[in-house]
Amino acid sequence: MLKQKQEYAIVIGIDTMQGLQAARILAGHDIPVIGIASNLRHHACRTNVCEKILQVDTNTESLIQTLISLGPTLTAKAVLYPCHDQCVWLISEHRVVLEAWYFVMLADAKAVKTLSDKDSFYEFASELGVAVPQSFVLRCQDEADSAAQQLKFPCVIKPVRRSTQWDLQTLSKAFRAEDSEEFLSIYEKVNGWAPELLAQQWIVGTDADLYSCNCYFDSQSNLVASFIARKLRQWPPRVGSSCLGEECRNDVVLNAAIRIFESIGYVGLGYIEMKRDARSGEYFAIEANVGRPTGRSAIAEAGGVSMLYAMYCDAVGLTRPADLEQKYLGVKWIDLRHDFQSALYYYRRDELTLRDWYKSLRGRKAYAVFSLRDPLPFFADLAGAILVALSPRKRALRKQPSFMKSTTSMPAPVVTSDETEL
Repeated sequence: MLKQKQEYAIVIGIDTMQGLQAARILAGHDIPVIGIASNLRHHACRTNVCEKILQVDTNTESLIQTLISLGPTLTAKAVLYPCHDQCVWLISEHRVVLEAWYFVMLADAKAVKTLSDKDSFYEFASELGVAVPQSFVLRCQDEADSAAQQLKFPCVIKPVRRSTQWDLQTLSKAFRAEDSEEFLSIYEKVNGWAPELLAQQWIVGTDADLYSCNCYFDSQSNLVASFIARKLRQWPPRVGSSCLGEECRNDVVLNAAIRIFESIGYVGLGYIEMKRDARSGEYFAIEANVGRPTGRSAIAEAGGVSMLYAMYCDAVGLTRPADLEQKYLGVKWIDLRHDFQSALYYYRRDELTLRDWYKSLRGRKAYAVFSLRDPLPFFADLAGAILVALSPRKRALRKQPSFMKSTTSMPAPVVTSDETEL
């Protein structure tokens, strides 16, 4: 049996940016951590904060079998921290058997499904009076043709749920179309990359018009902590994941997120992203992430809102941190390598000056991958990027599809398909 001072935190998907951050945060509170990864060669698996890392495909039911095998070796129930959507769904489905050995801090299966499926999330949010972009689920050519006649352009096409096939084909979360002709052309190319695609109205605005609310609700569905932040830059530009963000105050986003979660009796970690329309000032709910840490976990921790630790305390019966209220200190979060790429993109297009770039980096920061106490993941990530840059064959594998060039003319960044969101 494993020896331990206290209950373990099991970080599932340590081979993701949000998994690495979650493990570091929990270890920083002296919690013993076991990681589970699909890919042990991922740079995040070079971390020194885990007692051990187990390898299993975290996208399949093999994960459940591994957890069942691990459970009896623990001396006390452990707390599960799934770190990507697929493992959240698996744990939700198998929670009854897992609860013999683990604390499963998740909303009920219906709530998980409603919020994690984009189509049902938009319907649910709209019924609550939260604005959502015009959206169409595409399952066949006829539905694409119909959407092309009704959509407000520009629009984006993205998977309802990210699939392995999508990640093998592209690094982007979505493709932007300026008109119906381009929309149908893109659909023809990406059809089949995911079981269902989503065509969605593009909300006009900059990266800085994207806001997020991270929340934690206890087992009685009481709001324990929340944290508001916004993007400053993202990579790939326009339709990518955050690479520079800052905490901010936005009560419109906070109130909308709380309304959504409270209306469904939510439990656990939750995230709502909203975008402000630069023309009208109206806020639109873009997506929800349920039951898992996100890329904002580290900035919340740096801002004094220890929601991952608060969840652990609730699960094992410890006293929560005394103060979980956001102080709006202006803390920033940065993914150094990808933010450099994003800043260079905007600089080359005269959308960012060197002075503005320097000012954007000032202030207290949390880091996505970099850590003086745990340096190997950052340097492994950097070394991997250099190897790709030096290898024509690997660059070809990373080259974005030609129909993306209307969105960004730069080569796609070197990232792994699990580096979502955020």
